[in-house]
Amino acid sequence: MASIKKMNGKFKVNINKKGFPRLSKRFLDKKTAKLWANEIEIQMEKGEFQSFNAVPTTLREVLIKYREEKTIHKKGFREETVKINFLLKDKITSHSMMQLRSHHIHELMKELIKTRKPNTVNKYIHIISHAWKVSKQEWGLTLPRDNPFDMVTKYKYNDQRDRILTKQEYKDLLVEAESSPLIQLKDIIQILYLTGCRRGELLRLSKNNINFEKRTMTFLDTKNGEDRTIPISDQVLKILKRYPFGKKLFPISTYRLSKFWRRAKENIGIKDFRLHDLRACFCTNAFLSGLTVAEVATLSGHKDWSQLRRYTRIKPEDLIDKVNRIVAINNQY
Repeated sequence: MASIKKMNGKFKVNINKKGFPRLSKRFLDKKTAKLWANEIEIQMEKGEFQSFNAVPTTLREVLIKYREEKTIHKKGFREETVKINFLLKDKITSHSMMQLRSHHIHELMKELIKTRKPNTVNKYIHIISHAWKVSKQEWGLTLPRDNPFDMVTKYKYNDQRDRILTKQEYKDLLVEAESSPLIQLKDIIQILYLTGCRRGELLRLSKNNINFEKRTMTFLDTKNGEDRTIPISDQVLKILKRYPFGKKLFPISTYRLSKFWRRAKENIGIKDFRLHDLRACFCTNAFLSGLTVAEVATLSGHKDWSQLRRYTRIKPEDLIDKVNRIVAINNQY
């Protein structure tokens, strides 16, 4: 049976039930203390109780455990690790998981939005929210029934972009890349532009995944969890044949590639264009070349039109010739 006593301005809960470890925890308010005691006793009655290190658990402890056991297995583990390490410095992580409330989350969001974009802030909140769910559902941590993160309205944002390279910008970029200290930069830019593959897919590619006889290359374990095989154009084939067989075609870190990519585009004054936007250039050019949605999706790896549409940046002026063809057909009647 649980007992609750007020001591030094806090409410101390003691649970001493036969067959279970003795538990003791302090809370700032009596309501939260009762909630915690009731949840523990219900779990003990149902045989579902699991001690979480037998000590009160803070958000900081949960995030560290989440980083070591969950984040490490994700494709984007480096980016998420950086975000978690940043969160560990914030005061919100000093709160116990039982004491986390929506207003704590709002305060964190207000601080993050000062230096980060809305979408990025939402990603931080998603990490903590998922850690909360995992700690309750998988690790047996006793928490309130409702996830406080579900009560927070995420920032609205529009991540739709319409930036692609002009033909002249692409030519200038290749010329600039020829003088880059990263000698593979020009080839990497061309392959990304001409195949629409993701940066990570290309950096993981080995010659063992290239079939020169069939003129195909296969990207393994892509973002959607599936392998993807695409045909190789004449121009890309010439580039690939210049490289020796090895574990990786381009043994370069993401950081090093990003560094010299930024330097090259800044040197020639290209603004508001990311390396990942080369993928959008490919999708846009593919549609303008007459490929169907199914054909472009096969090459890019998108599973549905809603995803592919974000990478298609066709402008009205790009369709003038096709509109004229429609008019010409109508004039025949």
